[in-house]
Amino acid sequence: MVCAGLAKEAGFRVLALTVDYNQRHRIELQSAARIAAELAEEHLVLPLDLRAFGGSALTDDIAVPKEAAGDAIPVTYVPARNTVFLSLALALAEARGARDLFIGANALDYSGYPDCRPAFIDAFEKLAGIATKAGDEGDGFTVHAPLIAMSKADIVREARRLGLDPGMSWSCYDPQSDGRSCGACESCRLRAKGFAEAGWPDPALT
Repeated sequence: MVCAGLAKEAGFRVLALTVDYNQRHRIELQSAARIAAELAEEHLVLPLDLRAFGGSALTDDIAVPKEAAGDAIPVTYVPARNTVFLSLALALAEARGARDLFIGANALDYSGYPDCRPAFIDAFEKLAGIATKAGDEGDGFTVHAPLIAMSKADIVREARRLGLDPGMSWSCYDPQSDGRSCGACESCRLRAKGFAEAGWPDPALT
């Protein structure tokens, strides 16, 4: 949400892409639709069932952990997810004549996923330049990751500055049967930390 808000503030027209990968936390698809209606000129939802691959607590019958994983990459990591997502966004961008990709990856307050690091963003931008007709013709792509070095508190503050409603957003990996966040998974804990440090009650919990 904040990534799209920053793109719009910078003067870009926003074309939103949501990948319905049959994730456990499918409620985030509803959240994405609300955010896109607010910030995007167009919103595409692309089904891609990654449960066929499995290998993650988000796409397989593996319990979402409620404790920190320490230095290990947690089982909520979806194999190569951001590579898959950015590849789809790259194809869409080239088809539509766009040359700027935005991704909300964060490498400060995060779970240690390898595809959220600056080195990944830089490498994908280089890949985009050699893997596409546009890049081969000298009309390359820029991959923007405006949240990459922000803390969660910084991101919350940006949402407030941009006049965005964080109540539209969703973070929990293990939604409860009543539609509420679990409050205990790592994504919930990182979100709560950000709002607490920013001194702003989370509208999604009120």
